[in-house]
Amino acid sequence: MREIKDITKNKKDLKMDVLRYFDEAMEDNKFASLCSKLKMDKKELAKYTTKLQKTVCDIKGCEGCKGLHCCNKDYPGYIEYPSNKDGELVFIYTPCKYKKKEESSKSKVVYYEMNESLKTARLKEILVDDQNRVEALKYIKKFMKEYPKVKGMYLYGSFGSGKSYMINAVLNELSLKGEKCISVYVPSLLRKLKDSFDNKDYTYRQVFTDLETADVLLLDDIGAENNTDWSRDEVLSSLLQSRMDNKKITFFTSNLDIDSLDEHLSKTKSGVDKLKSRRIIERVLELSTPISLISDDRRNSKEPLQ
Repeated sequence: MREIKDITKNKKDLKMDVLRYFDEAMEDNKFASLCSKLKMDKKELAKYTTKLQKTVCDIKGCEGCKGLHCCNKDYPGYIEYPSNKDGELVFIYTPCKYKKKEESSKSKVVYYEMNESLKTARLKEILVDDQNRVEALKYIKKFMKEYPKVKGMYLYGSFGSGKSYMINAVLNELSLKGEKCISVYVPSLLRKLKDSFDNKDYTYRQVFTDLETADVLLLDDIGAENNTDWSRDEVLSSLLQSRMDNKKITFFTSNLDIDSLDEHLSKTKSGVDKLKSRRIIERVLELSTPISLISDDRRNSKEPLQ
C-alpha cells in the first residue's frame, strides 16, 4: 500500500510538471502576450496551458487569412478566446473579422414559415428583363428612396412571377439598416396562431404583438388561407386596424386582385358577410398601393422567385 507521503509527493511533482509545462509555453512570445493580457495568477493560468496553446495556434493560423473559405477550424470563423471573468478563466467562441462582416451583412428579418431562398433575397439580384415588372420595380425604387414616407404595396398576380422574392428583398435591405421587419406566410401563420392557444411557450399575444409593432410587415400570399370568421375578424381585421392606426408600413402579396380578395374574405362556413370583408379591403387599400404583376412562371430562372 502506498504511504500518504508518497501520494503527497506525487501531487507536488504533478504541480511542478504543470508549472514547468507552462513556463516552456511562455517562451512563445504570442503565448506570453496572451497570458499577460489576462492579468491572472500564474498557477491559475497553468491549469489551462493546453487550451491557451490551442488559442495561440488558432491565432497564428489566422495570420494572412484571405477569408472564411480558407478557414479549416472546427468552427469556421471562430476562435475559442480566453477571458478573465472575476478571476476565473473562461473560453468564449469569438468571431473573426470575416465572420463579423458576414454576420453584419445578413438579413435580420424575422421569418414565419417562409421559403429559405427568400431570406437571402436582394434587390440587386432581381431580374429586370421583363416589361411586366416595370411598374412594380418603379414603385420599389420610389419606396426605397422615400421610406418611411410611403405606403407599402399590394402586389398581386400570377403564381411564380416573383412577387414574394421582390418584397422580401425590400425587407432584407431595410433590416440591414436597422429596421424591424417581419415576413409571414399567411396560411401557415394562421395555423401557428391557432396552435399557440395550447402552447405555453408560444403565446398568441407574443406573436400578435410582434406583427403589430414591426416597422415593416409582409403578409405573403393573403387569400390563400382557409377563410374563417376567426381568421378574418379576430386576426386579420384586428392586425390591419392596429397597423393602420399606428401608421406601420405593410406589404401584401397575393394571387388575387382586390375584388377577388374581397369575395374570398366575404365567405366563411357561417355564410357571406360582404360588410366585414369590405372593411378589411379598405384597410388593405389604406396601407398599400395595388400593383399587378402578371408574368411567366420564373421558378426555374436564376432568381429563386415565388
